[in-house]
This record gives sequence, structure tokens and C-alpha cells, in this order.
Amino acid sequence: MAMTLLIGGARAGKSSLAARRAEASGRTVTFVATAQALDDEMAARIARHQADRPPSWTTIEEPAELAVALRKADPDAAVIVDCLTLWTTNLMLAGHEEDEIAQRAAASASLAGDRDAPTFVVTNEVGSGVVPGSELGRQFRDVLGRVNSIWASEAAEAFLVVAGRALPLERWD
Repeated sequence: MAMTLLIGGARAGKSSLAARRAEASGRTVTFVATAQALDDEMAARIARHQADRPPSWTTIEEPAELAVALRKADPDAAVIVDCLTLWTTNLMLAGHEEDEIAQRAAASASLAGDRDAPTFVVTNEVGSGVVPGSELGRQFRDVLGRVNSIWASEAAEAFLVVAGRALPLERWD
């Protein structure tokens, strides 16, 4: 099996699709969560997501070290990484520079792409909208775009998820 990248806007159905595909694999499922509860609203979101996951799933909460989380996952389990957007945010807020984030993305994507069991990776597309009004917003858009491209290069499949529908993305390299 190989890695599948699911990219799209917020609330487009990426996580739901990842969960359905992981369940359909017939394997145990490991969920790698990158969110951090830095405020009450995010804590409530995380609690809702945790409650929605089947109790049989294993959860690895890892906001920064995706390579470590991927190594911890059962090699026979289907893995869901949710999501690269928050992972990138976490690294930027911790002061990591773009090149270091790209290096971490490349190492983690390579591990995910080399797994025999299916791996589903969720991320947001942030380059399709208006140019962000702040320097930090523009930097985030640029860094996440680079991270997404790195992961897409390692993915066997990639889908743009919009309004609960998935469009396959073809390689052109």
C-alpha cells in the first residue's frame, strides 16, 4: 500500500474521507493528531474529534515530531495524519525556519511513503484564495504550500477534496 494525500479547504470532508478509507482497508487504525489545545475553543474541537473516533483506534498525539509518530505506529496499521496544516503552524510558532520545516516534511513524507500499510495524510490548500494581508499570513501560505508539495511528491495518490467530493490529482513530473 502507499500514501494518499487529501488536500482541500477547511470543512471540505478531508478527515471524513481519510477515516472512511482507513476503515475500508480492514486494518487497525492509528490516528496521528497534530492539534494542540492552546485555547478553550480548540480544546473543545479536539474533544469533539476524539469523541468521534472509534474506541478501537490508536491515537498518537504529536504536534511537532511526525517522523517519531510514524515510527511509533504499528507497521501493519492504516495511519491517518491529521493534519499538516496544524503541524506546520506548530513548527512556525515554535520558531522553526522554512528550510528546517521543509527538511522535516521531506523526512516524514519519505517515512509515510515507504510504509507498506496505507497512510492517509490530511492538509489544507491555502494558495487558492486572496493574498493574505499580513506578512505572517503570507509566510504561512508559502511554507504550507512548500510542505504540501513535498508530501504530494511522495504520495502515490493525491485528491483535492471539495464539498465532500474528491477529485484525483495527476502527476505531471
